[in-house]
Amino acid sequence: MIEQQYIDLFTQFRDELDAHSVKGMNLHRDAALEKFKQIGFPTSKQEEYKHSNIVRTFDGELGLNLRNIPIPVNPYDVFKCDVPHLSTHLYFLINDRYYDQFKPPVMLPEGVFVGSLQRFSEEYPEQFNTYYAQIADYSDNGVVAYNTMFAQDGFVVYVPKNVTVEKPLQLINILRGGVDLSVNRRILIIAEENAQVKLLVCDHTVDDVRFVVTQVTEVFADVSAQVDLYELEENSEKVTRLTNLFSEQKDHSNVQTSCITLHNGYTRNNYRFRLLGEHAEAHAGGLAICDKDQHIDNFAFLDHVKPNCMSNELFKTVLNDRASGVFCGKILVEKDAQKTMAYQTNRNLLASDSAQMFSKPQLEIYADDVKCSHGLTTGQLDEEALFYMRARGIDKDEARLLLMVAFTSDVVDMIRIESLQERLTTLIDKRFRGKLMRCGNCNVCI
Repeated sequence: MIEQQYIDLFTQFRDELDAHSVKGMNLHRDAALEKFKQIGFPTSKQEEYKHSNIVRTFDGELGLNLRNIPIPVNPYDVFKCDVPHLSTHLYFLINDRYYDQFKPPVMLPEGVFVGSLQRFSEEYPEQFNTYYAQIADYSDNGVVAYNTMFAQDGFVVYVPKNVTVEKPLQLINILRGGVDLSVNRRILIIAEENAQVKLLVCDHTVDDVRFVVTQVTEVFADVSAQVDLYELEENSEKVTRLTNLFSEQKDHSNVQTSCITLHNGYTRNNYRFRLLGEHAEAHAGGLAICDKDQHIDNFAFLDHVKPNCMSNELFKTVLNDRASGVFCGKILVEKDAQKTMAYQTNRNLLASDSAQMFSKPQLEIYADDVKCSHGLTTGQLDEEALFYMRARGIDKDEARLLLMVAFTSDVVDMIRIESLQERLTTLIDKRFRGKLMRCGNCNVCI
């Protein structure tokens, strides 16, 4: 039993975990342990993980930083980028620990907190206890239970009522280590009534070892709040990235998310949105470009609880070589959610005969006055379009590349940071040209 080694490790080092974390996080460990004992990691025997064998990634010797020891590196010196126009407030997580040794001065609106989860629990105990680990449901998710057991720090964005953070925030996750590691991090985003904030999260790998990363993100959007969360993955092929995002929205709130995977090893993204207030909007976008033996799996569940809400899903995948992809999307419209508008689209492009894609769109509707749809296509490049471009003197390889870049454009267009849109278009072009194979520094931040 693969899980037993982690149960034993947790039991043996429980005091170390508690001593190097905070009370608010420690309070959730026992319940998570008991659930983990019952359900363990997901396996391919479960329908939602049929094409993604998660449990195998934990079978091996993985170190854990149980004493929360800081990695001796100053990311502000190591990670220097020359991208113009994208102006952000910059923050770092080194593995699963917030970097607080040095930070340039940041001018944020009064009452806004951005930084360490541990520090937030001490300075804002009421808000921490109200929101941390409240919607990150591990009743049927062993990865979330595992993360809750072992996570000791993380990153928080808290924006109080009627406050707008004009400048986008940027969190850079850096994976560093001399041995194979299990990394467990948390992200908490709280936007109170009529608050607005945009966060860009970038994932990068520095060292050539194996990492198994679990990330749990909780997003709370109060009445008329607006939250933008964009994730950019540029990890090495030795990284397994398992993320779980939970979002809850109240009346007139708007949550926009997009996850762009430009380079990875093995990725599983779970998205769970609950629209709990009338006139709430949720927009979920995803784009993955995979080749070699890379694997991407996106699972999205949008739950419409109240009437007059709107959701839109758009997930696209480009697969080459022996890469494999999975998409499973489910929209649930509950019986009281009249006047719902919900749209789900999945488009997949296979650039080789050996690439594989598995898709399963689903609608479950219990209200009778709704507008819902889903669309799915999987295929190769349009031969007529290729012929048309070649007839106008464009080289075959260049024509293929231009068509693939165009295929990705509507996912990029969902992003509400114009300078980030421009940069992503450039990065996608570089990725298709084979010039973006492994990131040694952040390609997006300034």
